[in-house]
Amino acid sequence: MTNTFDELFSNLEIARNTTNAELSPREIGVITSVATGVAKVSGLPSVGFEELLKFPGDVYGIAFNVDEDDIGVVLLGDYWHLQAGDEVERCGHVVDVPVGNSLIGRIITPLGKSLDGNGVLAATQRLPVERPSPAIMDRAAVSVPLQTGIKVVDALIPVGRGQRELILGDRQTGKTAIALDTILNQRGKDVLCVYCAIGQRASGVAKVIAKLREEGALEYTVVVVTEGNDPPGLAYLAPYAATSIAEYFMEQGRDVLIVYDDLTHHARAYRELSLLLRRPPGREAFPGDIFYIHSRLLERATHLSDELGGGSLTALPIIETEAQDMSAYIPTNLISITDGQIYLSPELFELGVLPAVDVGKSVSRVGGKAQRAAYRSVTVDLKLAYAQFEELETFARFGARLDEQTLAMIEHGRRIRACLMQSEFAPVSMAEQIIVLIALTGALFDPVPLAKMPAAEQAVRQAAANLSDDMLARLASTEKLSHQDKVGLLQLAEQAMKGFLAESEPTIEVPISTDVSEPS
Repeated sequence: MTNTFDELFSNLEIARNTTNAELSPREIGVITSVATGVAKVSGLPSVGFEELLKFPGDVYGIAFNVDEDDIGVVLLGDYWHLQAGDEVERCGHVVDVPVGNSLIGRIITPLGKSLDGNGVLAATQRLPVERPSPAIMDRAAVSVPLQTGIKVVDALIPVGRGQRELILGDRQTGKTAIALDTILNQRGKDVLCVYCAIGQRASGVAKVIAKLREEGALEYTVVVVTEGNDPPGLAYLAPYAATSIAEYFMEQGRDVLIVYDDLTHHARAYRELSLLLRRPPGREAFPGDIFYIHSRLLERATHLSDELGGGSLTALPIIETEAQDMSAYIPTNLISITDGQIYLSPELFELGVLPAVDVGKSVSRVGGKAQRAAYRSVTVDLKLAYAQFEELETFARFGARLDEQTLAMIEHGRRIRACLMQSEFAPVSMAEQIIVLIALTGALFDPVPLAKMPAAEQAVRQAAANLSDDMLARLASTEKLSHQDKVGLLQLAEQAMKGFLAESEPTIEVPISTDVSEPS
């Protein structure tokens, strides 16, 4: 018995000498009030701005207002069980999100929780959702086009890799469809995509995901989702989390496309949070820093220099206008932040002109520099001719007598509009687009009756399959098309259109422009 006690006391002595008690201080605060999506907390004097706080029931929040007496916290989960007096604990770091290749093909929340039933994410690295945008000296010029597969966009409103191009229009005019077409067209082009749904209806998000899965686009896409019934804090956080995920791939030297669908819900969520936290409202009841939250988000989209890997992040933010009011507060904010806009007109949508892109109000301030030379050589006069046609068509509705030249311009413009029309989720390859544009600027479609235009255009597109590998390489290169190349493509298109020409209608000769200057 004595030996047993001696051994026991000896072990206790060893344990006492080898154990060093470490005290880790923890700051514990208490909830003073809870409202819709926000809470007021006191007793955390050292908390930092946008630091993560932990509430009972594994609910997290962001320190949003750091005042002298209390802290305004944006809640990021179900808060129905929280009440005044509950304890709040600091996490010691800002909000972050998992990143890595394991996210490709997954559907997640802004906090990194899986929504697709495929198990917990196996990411080994996390990045803060709020990160500074690259410095000016770390950026390179936009020099490579991002082909959307949409004829009217690639020809007249080109987008370059690293550009920020706003998509705006009234509700139900096809804004999401343009973004989805762009994602579908990146298949096989070594471009990763991030689709961020902000406060969307669950049924709408489900349709988008089903389409991505059906077309095989989910293999190279990450989907970040917040639904309409989620707390406004998650809707506010979603685009920043999605951008951090995209930035990880960009910093690996990859080309990434990110779609924000849509920033109208983001702005409303931020306004809701700000008014609940008693921030002073400004124009149209939005807080004064609404411009800053969107600019610091979109400034993260860029083309990195070769020294940093040469990756790019192309942003397609979507915004919803009301009654075609492009001059409203949020649309004008985003127009001034981005490098151009694609405006969708409800009038064109109602007339069945799809996609309903208003060429006159749409512009690309950067993408023209990255556009393929083959496009520039055939579209240099196309935008002007189309805009003139729209003005003449409006004038002709009053029943005025028009001369033959004006009538010819109107008929040519109608063929331009018919050629630029395109079905949803049917991207067109670059070679097919160029041969159609060559035929269009060469006036081959002018004698074709409008009723036969879809079939005639399809025949010309099918003729692109007969192009040689050498010709396809020249179309994709930075070299401008030679006169012989244009003549060869024109003859190929003319051969494909036999049988569609109306003998009773005269051919209107429109010469092919050889000017390769930038379109106005």
